[in-house]
Amino acid sequence: MPSHLLKSAFAALALSLAGCAALLTPDVEATPEALRPGAYELDTAHAALVFKIGHMGFSDFVGRFDDFDASLDFDAENPESTRLEAIVDMTSLNLPDKDFAATLMGPGWFDAEAYPQAIFRSTGIEVTGEATGRVTGDLTLHGQTHPVSLEVTFNGGANDTLRGAYVTGFSATATINRSDFGISKFVGPVSDEVELIIEVEFMRE
Repeated sequence: MPSHLLKSAFAALALSLAGCAALLTPDVEATPEALRPGAYELDTAHAALVFKIGHMGFSDFVGRFDDFDASLDFDAENPESTRLEAIVDMTSLNLPDKDFAATLMGPGWFDAEAYPQAIFRSTGIEVTGEATGRVTGDLTLHGQTHPVSLEVTFNGGANDTLRGAYVTGFSATATINRSDFGISKFVGPVSDEVELIIEVEFMRE
């Protein structure tokens, strides 16, 4: 094939791919109207639950839980009545050192055999800005339940043709004291405060 025809073919292919990308890329908006009312389910393939805890002043130790699920029921007319529930499989702790992960899941720490789940259920929502809010709720961890607040940012919503659903995305953070939940081993050298970092996408068909 002559070089000029080859270049034309590549140019046409590039334009075609660019057009496909434009069709597949959702027009995500973070306006209040983009958070449409209804019941949502978590897209577990696009969700992360990470924790950070200070380790002897040297660094923040970071871990994550791989298996968790959540549901969101949003009421646009009465946002304060919105309901959020999340369930975390405590045996899904993921650390680079598998032996250390097993230690943390054992007695003295999470004791995942006796308490295999952590559950968060919202009790209230306060709208703090156009795309921010504070979700208060009860966290049950290690067999104990205490109130926790999540600082939430709404990243936007849009129709996603790849998933065939309306998708919304959120980022959230929270800080808890592990000793409140009876996980107090080595408090001092290891921080009592634990920072939670959450990234989630919810789908509404």
